[in-house]
Amino acid sequence: MTLRFFGKDPNTNGDHCPTVWLDEDRQEFVFQGWKADEALQVQCLETGPIPETEAVIRLPARMVQQIREALDAADGSAVR
Repeated sequence: MTLRFFGKDPNTNGDHCPTVWLDEDRQEFVFQGWKADEALQVQCLETGPIPETEAVIRLPARMVQQIREALDAADGSAVR
């Protein structure tokens, strides 16, 4: 697996914070985020079940730059 780092939440101290990567081999996004609370999970369940192998996480909107960079890299539009 080739994991490409794009950034951490810019408003945190660098520890235990939301992070964005791209697994370049599998072409999958990898996110570290805050666990969803029960109320959010209940709302998400309104659109269907959440399998045991999946999780609902939160990422702050201020991470849009890191997410955009990962998206561009995944579709090949990013300049390396």
